[in-house]
Amino acid sequence: MTRSAFDYVDGVLHAEGVSAVSLAEQFGTPLYVYSRAALTDAWNAYAGACVGRRASVHVAVKANSNLAVLNVFARLGAGFDIVSGGELARVLAAGGKAENTVFSGVGKHADEMRDALAAGVKCFNVESIPELDRLNAVAAEMGKKAPVSLRVNPDVDAKTHPYISTGLKSNKFGVAFEDARATYQAAAAMANLDVIGIDCHIGSQITEVAPYLDAVDKVLELVEQIEQDGVKIRHIDVGGGLGITYDDETPPEIGEFVRTVLDRIEARGHGHREVYFEPGRSLVGNAGVLLTRVEFLKPGAEKNFAIVDAAMTDLARPAMYEAYHAIDPVVERNLPAHVYDVVGPVCESGDWLGRERLLAVEPGDLLAIRSAGAYGFVMSSNYNTRPRAAEVMVDGTQAHVVRAREEVRQLFAGETILPA
Repeated sequence: MTRSAFDYVDGVLHAEGVSAVSLAEQFGTPLYVYSRAALTDAWNAYAGACVGRRASVHVAVKANSNLAVLNVFARLGAGFDIVSGGELARVLAAGGKAENTVFSGVGKHADEMRDALAAGVKCFNVESIPELDRLNAVAAEMGKKAPVSLRVNPDVDAKTHPYISTGLKSNKFGVAFEDARATYQAAAAMANLDVIGIDCHIGSQITEVAPYLDAVDKVLELVEQIEQDGVKIRHIDVGGGLGITYDDETPPEIGEFVRTVLDRIEARGHGHREVYFEPGRSLVGNAGVLLTRVEFLKPGAEKNFAIVDAAMTDLARPAMYEAYHAIDPVVERNLPAHVYDVVGPVCESGDWLGRERLLAVEPGDLLAIRSAGAYGFVMSSNYNTRPRAAEVMVDGTQAHVVRAREEVRQLFAGETILPA
């Protein structure tokens, strides 16, 4: 669905109604390009499946925290899921509401808790007894009562990359399943906490519904035990993590996924509770591409290299996760195709964006790295003193700069040398 926002017209890739060639010429490369229509379509798939159900959707800010992206969702009525005080500030700057924002994350600082309490966030997803103690103390200092849910680790294998699996016993996240009842008792005994829900999140880029249903079943069983212990649970947060198509993956359609999860919760007799979804990648992943220009074609004894102006500093996922992103020429050319490793200029052997890709390109040609809307710019860095890319939002036939390209002098503006 969202991939169609980036299609070829007369042999030239377009973002909605705008040529990618014109975007690169006007704004330079590397360049992140987002489609407002794709963001809206993905949101509507979630929101539409929640109509008439006790369910709400909170956008995972960590997937793409650009203010314009967040503002698109805020205008559509989205809630948000944050993992830092900085993300809270972004949500508020983008027009989001604190009272519809859930604060997740395993290591919240006391100052972040204070800011979130002052703003009036909807709920804190808490992951340990020490964190409960800290939040209770901060809330007491402020004369407030903090709404909390506990993130419970259901020990369900999401069958995804180890770095983005979060629901196993070996992961750092959540309260161990066997400790959950006692932890809820401890939370309920703290004077400045209001226990209102339960949370789980089993991983990312999950392309099957079955792991979610396994986790839901375990969580619902636990909810019944917790309520037998005298603690009332008002909402169930099933997290995010639904995958997208990068290559040949076949994740469930968004609406089907939402309805299946809600049906299971209702069938188990828990339809009176509100359900939170926290999607990120499935909202923004295929709503963005990264445009890059070929600098050199370098033949080698064992490999051919297409050296481009984007790098691991712009898109870290291939180097970090060995992740696959489709890479297409922006202009379809009648040239002999060759197999290339697409690599960047950073001084690291791990600086690659795609391996063994069949491409018909020449130096100076543009490439589009697909599915770059999630965990793209947000994970970029200034390694090798490289300014970060610009970001553009396309809305129909209009293109808007939503983040200006950094300049080198900005990168060391806060640094000083020692006095003479």
